[in-house]
Amino acid sequence: MWYIIGLLSGVAILALVFWLRNRKANLTWYEWLIGVAGFGLLLFTIQNFEGSMAELSQNAAWVFLLVTGLPSLILLAISWQLSSRRLKKA
Repeated sequence: MWYIIGLLSGVAILALVFWLRNRKANLTWYEWLIGVAGFGLLLFTIQNFEGSMAELSQNAAWVFLLVTGLPSLILLAISWQLSSRRLKKA
């Protein structure tokens, strides 16, 4: 499973970089930092959710999904909004 997630992540990051280069858009360092932190937290959430489900600890899995999954989505949304608003001004 992690092999497929790694491949999909690599393809998605490569597509993002090519798309930004084609649009001639430059992201600031903190937009990259927030996006990478959100993406890393999302992968951490998926791994621990799967691990808790494999150990048949379903309550812990769902709580972990809420406690770390929601902040990861918030960080990704903040990164997206910061970059899209700055690029629309230019």
